[in-house]
Amino acid sequence: MRVGLDHVHLFASDVDATIAYFRTMFAAEVVWDEPAAGTRNVRLALGRAFVHLYDQPPKAPRGGAVHHIGLETDDLDALVAHMKAHGAALRNPVRDEPKFRYVMVAGPDDLLIELYQSREPARWRIVR
Repeated sequence: MRVGLDHVHLFASDVDATIAYFRTMFAAEVVWDEPAAGTRNVRLALGRAFVHLYDQPPKAPRGGAVHHIGLETDDLDALVAHMKAHGAALRNPVRDEPKFRYVMVAGPDDLLIELYQSREPARWRIVR
C-alpha cells in the first residue's frame, strides 16, 4: 500500500485573490475549479503536490492546527526577489542554517508560508 501527501486544503476569504497570489508568486496552475460540498473548490498544481482552496473564509484566527506550509525551491534568492517585486510581505530576512536557508512570508488570509532551499537536496527527498 502506498500513502502520500496529495494536498493542503485552505480556506480562502477571497478565492480569486488567493488563486492570483499562488499563480503570481509560485506559478501554480489551476487544474480543477468547480462546486463541491456546497461551495467552489479550486485545486492548484504546485510542484509535485496541490493546494486545494475552499471558497469560504477561515473559521478561526491564523493557523488553527496548521503553523505554516513549506515550499521548497532551488533558488531562494531569485524566488524572494520575484515575490518582493510582486509586493510580498516577508516576515523576516532570509535565515541561514547549516543544512538549509529559509524565510517566512505572509500569504492570503494571514497564511504563513516558509520558503526554503536545502544545502543538501538529496537528504530532503524521498526516492522510490
